[in-house]
Amino acid sequence: MKNFFLATYLAVKEVARNKGRFLLVAMVIALITVLVLFIAALGEGLSNANRQYVANLDAELIVFLEKSDYNISSSRLETNTVKAVRRVEGVADAGPIYTSTSQIVSLPEPLKITILGVEAARPGMPTLLEGRYFRGGEAREAVMDASVAERTDLKIGDEIEIRSTQGTKDEFYTLKIVGLVDKQAYFFQPTIFIPAATWELVRPQSESELNSDTPYPNIIAVKLTDPTQVDVIKTRLQNEVANIEVADIETTINNIPGYTAQQGTVQTQGVFTLLIGILVIGGFFQIQILQKVPQIGVLKAIGSSNFVVGLSAVVQIIIVTAIGVGIGAGLNYLFSLVLPAAIPLAFNGTWSLVAILLLLFIGPLGGMVSIIYAVRIEPLKALRLG
Repeated sequence: MKNFFLATYLAVKEVARNKGRFLLVAMVIALITVLVLFIAALGEGLSNANRQYVANLDAELIVFLEKSDYNISSSRLETNTVKAVRRVEGVADAGPIYTSTSQIVSLPEPLKITILGVEAARPGMPTLLEGRYFRGGEAREAVMDASVAERTDLKIGDEIEIRSTQGTKDEFYTLKIVGLVDKQAYFFQPTIFIPAATWELVRPQSESELNSDTPYPNIIAVKLTDPTQVDVIKTRLQNEVANIEVADIETTINNIPGYTAQQGTVQTQGVFTLLIGILVIGGFFQIQILQKVPQIGVLKAIGSSNFVVGLSAVVQIIIVTAIGVGIGAGLNYLFSLVLPAAIPLAFNGTWSLVAILLLLFIGPLGGMVSIIYAVRIEPLKALRLG
């Protein structure tokens, strides 16, 4: 215990006497911390912007058109498929989901959105936060994603104008906001939810599609009576319903175009940033040890053990790293308050904590070479007497 207190005293005393030098490296660590946490938040934000709606579906299975490779955009099912799916034993409910993109043009700056056609109170329709569900048929009503409300001043009761390309002409449709749901971004865009018949009317269509007024769902969200029977019901659906393939939520997310590659890229950036942190911290403390070889020689000459010298170096690294990480985490929090909502950042508490713990760990790891070197210093050689 005595050795521990002595090592801590030596480490704190040196940091206090050389504030400028150690503050400089602490600020470098702070910048690395900001970068690591920013990359982690960006990865989570991009992930949410791409998969948020699918990940939060009140369903266990997703039905696709056969041979669509679980790609939502490539799947287009027959209208009677929904009824066939609902008849399968073990299926509690099933809701068709229709996807398209559009633009709200009644704002000072047009906002690109995803339009999702769903059936109210069925799988595919998120739980309401405020207001009510839209009416059926071709009701010109919509439920708004909270992401839209964040980016605009829209609220329940307001009307929005949608621009949609019909054949070779632009048409404009007015929808009234009647409800609000939690954040439900899909494919990097905020969403609005409307009835299937209204979706068929307002979605962008080619000339050949204008003659049809039948909406064809892209996918069907399936809620099970017993969620533990996913594999059984999946097999049963594929055997009893024609021209479909079925996937669970995780498989659906991983097959969203670009999702896996995007996450791999962000994670690689995070790993390389941590490696840079190890090299920076290691390099600084190696130089630090080289500069004080005579002092370490004196300590050993008057009886200090290798344990005290090594522990003192470890404590010093931990103190400086902790100061840097603390400053970096504080700066990151301030940035999160001022960055605009349009930037897809999501500061996940769990991932941020993991990143901070990794940063605290890389300090001693980066300084390991300098610690080993300090322990191996011979007193006589350090004092140039041997």
